[in-house]
Amino acid sequence: GPRVREHGEALARGELADPGTFTEADALVGAPHAAVVTGHCRVAGRPVFCYAQDFTTLGGSLSAAHARKIARLQDRALAAGAPIVALCDSGGARIQDGVAALAGYSDVFQRIVNASGVVPQIAVVMGPCAGGAVYGPALMDWVFMVETEGKMFLTGPAVVAQVTGESISAEALGGTHMHAAVSGVAHFTAANDLDVLYRLRQLLALLPPSSSRNDAPPAVPSPLPIDPHVREDPALDHIVPAGADVVYDVLDVVRRVVDHGWLLEAAPAHARNVVTAFARLDGRAVGVVANQPAHLAGVLDGDASTKAARFVRFCDAFRIPVVSFVDVPGFLPGRDQEAGGIIRHGAKLLFAYAEATVPKLAVVLRKAYGGAYCVMSSSHLRGDLNLVWPTAEIAVMGAKAAVQVLHGEKASLELEAAHAEEQCNPLMALHEGYVHEVIQPRRTRARLIEELRLLEHKDPRMMPLPDVPKRHANMPL
Repeated sequence: GPRVREHGEALARGELADPGTFTEADALVGAPHAAVVTGHCRVAGRPVFCYAQDFTTLGGSLSAAHARKIARLQDRALAAGAPIVALCDSGGARIQDGVAALAGYSDVFQRIVNASGVVPQIAVVMGPCAGGAVYGPALMDWVFMVETEGKMFLTGPAVVAQVTGESISAEALGGTHMHAAVSGVAHFTAANDLDVLYRLRQLLALLPPSSSRNDAPPAVPSPLPIDPHVREDPALDHIVPAGADVVYDVLDVVRRVVDHGWLLEAAPAHARNVVTAFARLDGRAVGVVANQPAHLAGVLDGDASTKAARFVRFCDAFRIPVVSFVDVPGFLPGRDQEAGGIIRHGAKLLFAYAEATVPKLAVVLRKAYGGAYCVMSSSHLRGDLNLVWPTAEIAVMGAKAAVQVLHGEKASLELEAAHAEEQCNPLMALHEGYVHEVIQPRRTRARLIEELRLLEHKDPRMMPLPDVPKRHANMPL
């Protein structure tokens, strides 16, 4: 069909694949109505397996032959230890194939689960993705959506209107904005097909080909010189406001620390009170998790906890070190959060950090209060290095709240000041060895890189509290 051929031509032009490297597989399987093209190519010289669905052929619907082509591609990618990219443009199961189509979906889903944590799996929603088709992207590691074109929903507007009486557009029901900002299903968005493939190349350049191979992603060719590991930025010494409640953008901090100030932020419009992003330090890929004081004061809520937990678990699966920038006043209080399961969602983030065995470095910029201190990559969760800036406050709660609890009606500004001086600082944590070092903010980059070099060959078996043999843990989902 013309649309899938358009995707194939995009591969040939080098918009995803390196020019001339795309090779189609199983071209005659299910022809002429398979509605999917499968094959392999190279991206920045490294192998990638990919398939593209064709909406112009029977709505891109999944038939038994369609599923067989995808399943074979998945098997080959797993054997080769190479990433899988799915260009999704499908209306769902092919009704004419009956239960055989549903069996095909199940075969594909089983292989996605088998490959999870073994090779990176990325879905690019370039058109409609409806019905059972949505579970393909939902099971994968990362989801890209093309604005105005990409749509995902289990039941379309017509069925919604018939069942519930609600009249709603496809864009409002499952468009890019809804999934990028509200549901959190989409992690990256792009204006058009060309832009989405460019961003996909950026992500692939940061990821290892598989979790079983410890070779680091190659450095991306750049006209910029190497960013010196000892580079200091004096602006960091004054970037965090002294007042605990004064807003600032944590990205201003992170960009001054990572190589060339470059980040690839995942899910930037969803749960904006936490930042999850890929970057490089010393030329090597790292995952960055940072509380964002510019949104909800950086407090952790259910969505932020889930977003960060999944990011940490991805990094851990693919041997990518996690660097956390901590400025968190606690978990968001209130009836809505409690009813929405904040306990369960917060436990996901705690579990993800505790479970991770990759190098885990943390920098407390300003506040680390209460349970959120424990959760945000604390040393108690097998953190490798926990640094604090001189502005850091590590305490059960802020001075004002603590004095209210301790003194009730006798609370005063004088008592608050005394409590802040005694408790709202990193001294007790330093004396107990819970944090390891106070550093000048300008030295953050150099100190992180020094530690990452030491931990380059970290052996999880030699960690304090190594993992206990088990079938698998029971994460609070």
